[in-house]
Amino acid sequence: MIIVTGATGKLGRRTVERLLERVPADRVGVSVRDPHKARALADRGVRVRQGDFDDPASLVHAFEGAEQLLLVSLDRVGEECVAGHRTAVDAAVKAGVGRILYTSQMGAAHDSRFQACRDHAVTEEMLRSSGLPWTALRNGFYAASALQFLEPSRHTGGIVLPADGPVAWTGHDDLAEATAVILTEEGRFEGPTPPLTGTAALDFDAVAGIASLATGRPFTRTVVPDGAFREQFLAHGAPAPAADLVLSIFAAARHGEFTAVDPTLAGLIGREPAGFRELLEEAWAR
Repeated sequence: MIIVTGATGKLGRRTVERLLERVPADRVGVSVRDPHKARALADRGVRVRQGDFDDPASLVHAFEGAEQLLLVSLDRVGEECVAGHRTAVDAAVKAGVGRILYTSQMGAAHDSRFQACRDHAVTEEMLRSSGLPWTALRNGFYAASALQFLEPSRHTGGIVLPADGPVAWTGHDDLAEATAVILTEEGRFEGPTPPLTGTAALDFDAVAGIASLATGRPFTRTVVPDGAFREQFLAHGAPAPAADLVLSIFAAARHGEFTAVDPTLAGLIGREPAGFRELLEEAWAR
């Protein structure tokens, strides 16, 4: 059985859908904090069990019978994130899971300027020490983050953000499909994968040009100092840790941590991944 955590989230939900195109529903299980949110999956024959990263026993139960476990990284940062992942890995060992696949990120490194990448590096070390076979999916930076940064610019045409660098923005749908392929074609990767990325690394100057072409309206890119951006972020009610986390993305991009472009994702899904213009047009058509 293939067990997926976070199956009601952006990546987990899409991955389960792609899995159900490839294997019978009774071979798929999900571990979710709130089983009621996964009722539609249960109705289709997917095994749904409650699994809480703050409740180790619930995870052991949720992971029971897993030949493979897709551990979708938590939407937490720092020690809170690492502690949750440690609980999940320990539960996987106790449950006798055959292999863990973990949604890591390109740029995962202990010296990354982006906290999430440092958390991924620590989690990969956990997996390496677990004694279980494991694969770390080094996913490209989610294009959804860039689209979120662009949302204030959608109607104004002004992209006002800190200095950045090229990023290999990658779509959730393509990553979910690749994850399903890896889960159903066992043995494809041991340890970290190559970067699973789109076909181009773009900075926000390039993104402004793409937005202009996609909409037929001019978009301009303005660089704002980190300090001023942080003050604006706080003025809109964001907590300081969230502002610092966002700034660390731009700092890491400036230092080239997300520039890698690799053909592995295209090879897995059998086509070129969606480009940024396609992803932007799809999002802005909603």
